[in-house]
Amino acid sequence: MGPRHRKTRSNMRDVAEKAGVSVATVSRVLSGADGVLETTRERVQQAAEELSFVPSPAARAINSGRTYMVGALVPTLDHAIFARYIEALEMELVKQGFSLVVATTGGDPIREAERAENLLDLGVEGLFVSGITRGDGFEALVARRKVPVIATSYFKVDHSLPTIGYDNARVASMALEHLHALGHRQIGVLSGFSQDNDRTAARLTGIERHGMTGLQFAQSAIDYDAAGDSAAALLDRHPRLTGLLCLSDVLAQGALFRLQRMGVQVPTDISIIGIDDLPGSASTFPALTSVRLPVAEMGRRAAAALAHWIEEGERPTSVELEGQISRRQSTRAIAS
Repeated sequence: MGPRHRKTRSNMRDVAEKAGVSVATVSRVLSGADGVLETTRERVQQAAEELSFVPSPAARAINSGRTYMVGALVPTLDHAIFARYIEALEMELVKQGFSLVVATTGGDPIREAERAENLLDLGVEGLFVSGITRGDGFEALVARRKVPVIATSYFKVDHSLPTIGYDNARVASMALEHLHALGHRQIGVLSGFSQDNDRTAARLTGIERHGMTGLQFAQSAIDYDAAGDSAAALLDRHPRLTGLLCLSDVLAQGALFRLQRMGVQVPTDISIIGIDDLPGSASTFPALTSVRLPVAEMGRRAAAALAHWIEEGERPTSVELEGQISRRQSTRAIAS
């Protein structure tokens, strides 16, 4: 018979034996239950410390009936804006005693409902979603499972879910007004596809509400190369454009890089503005003017709100966060 392996990790039975109590008593102490003598509680805690015993997440869930996990459903992790949001979300959730599980949806409502059900089957106690448009499958799932859900990246005070985010129509309007104030009247608008993306749809609505003439629209996948192709085609069709409003910084950077390779000078020949103010936008040449979205603050506020909802049963109110223009060198005034 080979040598026996020495057990290196203590369990609740070891703690109970050392403290001279039952396993049930150890479980009650570690879960914070009432009805345990203080001397017994101290003895159990001392035994656990001496044995370096830390309950596993699975044991914690069994003992308390809780997982202390929440889930976040996001369209993608490819773009820095979602990475910044998830990082802020997780940091605040850790402070609140929760863990985060992330799933991507690809912007597909059916896939979103499937991923949501997967997360709920894992035991998450609440969900974050992006935007306010959901498929019927998701709505039915949430109603059946009675799970707290907060919608982010969008603000709508009277929505069925609490929303923590920004007014996307207003954000796009700010960018358009910036170009208009600089004297631009022939402006191209480059957006992602609005189908199944209510944030893009709202931004387009914000632009169209102005009723400005001289606007030319094009759509593109949220990708540097695709954005470059769309920007080049837009300028080819409308060579008199003096301004280009891109509804995300990924689109704006892709347009900037492609136009520069074509010999178009920014901002001498055309001014470019984006929305998001990604970290790399301040380092392009020229540095990209953009509408800064409070993504990290959104993550922190959403995390704190969901944790409070789960713990206290109090549904949070919706919160609007303000964007602001980061003025840089990619836009300039033109003669009227």
